[in-house]
Amino acid sequence: MEMRTTFHKRLREIQDDILAMGSMVSKALLRSIDALKNRDLELARQIIADDQKVNGKRFEIEEKCIELIATQQPLASDLRIIIAILNITTEIERIGDYAVGIARIVIMIGDEPPLKPLIDIPRMAEQTVDMLRRSLDAFINRDADAARKIAIEDDLVDHLYDQVFRELLIFMAEDPKTITRATRLMWAAHNLERAADRVTNICERVVFIVTGKMEEIGASKY
Repeated sequence: MEMRTTFHKRLREIQDDILAMGSMVSKALLRSIDALKNRDLELARQIIADDQKVNGKRFEIEEKCIELIATQQPLASDLRIIIAILNITTEIERIGDYAVGIARIVIMIGDEPPLKPLIDIPRMAEQTVDMLRRSLDAFINRDADAARKIAIEDDLVDHLYDQVFRELLIFMAEDPKTITRATRLMWAAHNLERAADRVTNICERVVFIVTGKMEEIGASKY
């Protein structure tokens, strides 16, 4: 009984670490879009530097999971949770990498004049962050139904990405001098589209924790 109490206490600590990591990455993603809108090179550099903290949190969680397996004799259902946590942590870390990717794009753009007001790209970021936060709530609450619904919302991000892509293609077709700037905005939008895909992966792991089955949620990716 004492060992089970210790296991659940440490599992709660790990879950708190995941929420903290998710918060770090959510802020990084939103800040990267602020840097893009405002051509804030200093903020972009700070986002890149802060990614080390995200990576450190990932390694900390992984070490705690390994210790939990080694010392607490987890049951099969416990192992399922731990394995899912390791996967979720990886997905969150990758979303942080996409924030860094956008920050690097900001530095590449430098002080070039903006091609257009950013409307759909910030919407993509807000939707992705909202999905990420709710997916982690679903993880904490072991809510498979919520996870499935959140994953389907990836279609909203895909739709916004398609809009951005088409609009930027028109810019490039009408004025070849905009190709470089438009391409960089496409890269930023693509990072957000991929970040939302990672949230879908988190949702699939939540379903796995609850049901013990891996299932692909939503439409197949192109």
